[in-house]
Amino acid sequence: MSSLPLQVKNKDASAVFITRFIQEFKFKLCITEHEKQLAYRLRHDVYCEELEYEEASDPIKKLEFDIHDQNSIHCLIEHRRTGLVAGCVRVVMPQASRPHPLNQLPLQSYGSQSLTHAELHPDKLAQGSYYEISRLAVNRLFRIKLKDSSTSLESSTTNHNVTFFSTEERQLFPLLATGLFVTGYALGRQLGKIQVFAMMEPSLPRLLALTGFHFTKVGETINFHGRRSAYYINKQQAESGLKKSLLPLYLHIQQTLALQLEEMLAQDVSTSLIT
Repeated sequence: MSSLPLQVKNKDASAVFITRFIQEFKFKLCITEHEKQLAYRLRHDVYCEELEYEEASDPIKKLEFDIHDQNSIHCLIEHRRTGLVAGCVRVVMPQASRPHPLNQLPLQSYGSQSLTHAELHPDKLAQGSYYEISRLAVNRLFRIKLKDSSTSLESSTTNHNVTFFSTEERQLFPLLATGLFVTGYALGRQLGKIQVFAMMEPSLPRLLALTGFHFTKVGETINFHGRRSAYYINKQQAESGLKKSLLPLYLHIQQTLALQLEEMLAQDVSTSLIT
């Protein structure tokens, strides 16, 4: 995946990309059941239909979900102009008091034998200090590379209006994968967590390294949704390495999610995960 906006040598131009990204996209916690189903629907579209990595959890409603969603808070990135869900990600927090596999990270459930790091292993870290960023998905409408100056694509809205993306809008699409990870990281920090795990294909850690997120590989490569490995980063590494150009985006997401977490607490939603 390209990282064009982050490779712009002119710092002013890079700042403009970040500002426009903030202006053109919303960062949302899934508070209602409807919002959660938007994430499950996008996951179905990407993981079940497009990539064929998973079977549909609900073939009728076209949803993909799993048992670890019970331990998760979900986030969406929404394109403001069209209202389309551009991407989703979840933060999974294992609960020691719950039965297996809810007392583990997802990557422990399917890849425990691949975790080979002598120290950076979930079982050797303080319970409640870590979480997993997973099920990151970007809507294919925001990934297709097009040669034309504008895009005409069938949208996923109920009225099936044709959606047009301008060249200027498409310039921001490469930021979505980074934006989703930053959203997941910022949410974990809001929840008081300081250590992050993720199971990633090789290209994503390289992309995130351009933003200053330098991960440690903590496991062998396995075949799960393609070739993937477990990676780790902690608060100190992430925040000391974060590129200055990305700081406004991180602060904006952090402030936005803080307000939404207050709303989530007020509605008594997922309080067992927050407290």
